Amino acid sequence: MTPSQLKAILPQCRDTLYWSSLLLKAEPYGVNTPVRWAAFIAQVGHESAQLNTLTENLSYSIRALMTTWPKRFPDETTAQKYARNPQRTANAVYANRLGNGSFESGDGYKYRGRGLIQVTGKGNYEAMGKGLGLDLVNRPALLELPDNAVRSAGYYWQTNGLNELADENTERSFKLITHKINGGYNGWDDRLALWVRAKTTLGVA
Repeated sequence: MTPSQLKAILPQCRDTLYWSSLLLKAEPYGVNTPVRWAAFIAQVGHESAQLNTLTENLSYSIRALMTTWPKRFPDETTAQKYARNPQRTANAVYANRLGNGSFESGDGYKYRGRGLIQVTGKGNYEAMGKGLGLDLVNRPALLELPDNAVRSAGYYWQTNGLNELADENTERSFKLITHKINGGYNGWDDRLALWVRAKTTLGVA
């Protein structure tokens, strides 16, 4: 992955020289062919705002809250209590799931999305920590370090069978990768556009 290739795929990335070198830490996790790189870069590129952020942005407007979580924020009155309040929003939307405790526990915000693949939830932090040999439960911010951000993405990618799905090189398989990462298809148009651009740049048919 050369800086010029990365710049072509993720033109908004602020430091392609730095990231093109760091991303090689994903290779031990099987991200080692053009077709796998194309899918990997497209997905982590979307999740990290083109390698510019390693922590989930939860500063939502009223309208964005209602659109993203319509069941939790069914009307403006409900959403207004959480708008532009990342900590309160995270504690609400991630409470009592993904291994987190209640709203009052603060787990939602403590274990919000981090790293290039946006690891989310106490349970996932614990599993990822065991895989990487890091105490992520007590030190969740370790995933904000670029080195760990890449390694966590590579580990998640490999352990969830995403290399094999990437090898299929079809829109169907790329959509399955998206669901494995996101739990849905949020940002699908952007992910798809990045994937197409990555395949063109890396010479994937």
